[in-house]
Amino acid sequence: MKNKLMRVGTTYIPVSDVEKAASWYSATLEAVLNYKDEEKAILELANHSLFLVKAKEGETANFQDHNGRIRFSMTFEVEGMEALNSLHSELNRKGIMVGDIENRGHAGRNFVFTDLDGNKFDVWSELSPVFKEMMIKK
Repeated sequence: MKNKLMRVGTTYIPVSDVEKAASWYSATLEAVLNYKDEEKAILELANHSLFLVKAKEGETANFQDHNGRIRFSMTFEVEGMEALNSLHSELNRKGIMVGDIENRGHAGRNFVFTDLDGNKFDVWSELSPVFKEMMIKK
């Protein structure tokens, strides 16, 4: 399948209240709201489209791994440790539930933050080489 699937275009995130969630993502993460109705909101964030979809109460995009740990389903990338530390501090100042910066035994560092509905997201201090190359070409 090499070169057939070109990119991930959209990620769907379950939320309990579309209006509140869209406002939170816009204000907290500076996502750009492109469309909203009672059942969904479409936002642009990190060169990616996020659909916030009204879901049953308590539904999240998280999953449980084989050790019973609740895990995130998406990792955002920033460029370097300074950017990671800055974002970590900013989210903390905004009162967002933010985990500690971790060394997971691979390049860079990570931390996890949580949205209003309990959806967990990871942030990694390393930009993927393909994305870096695309940014250089712009």
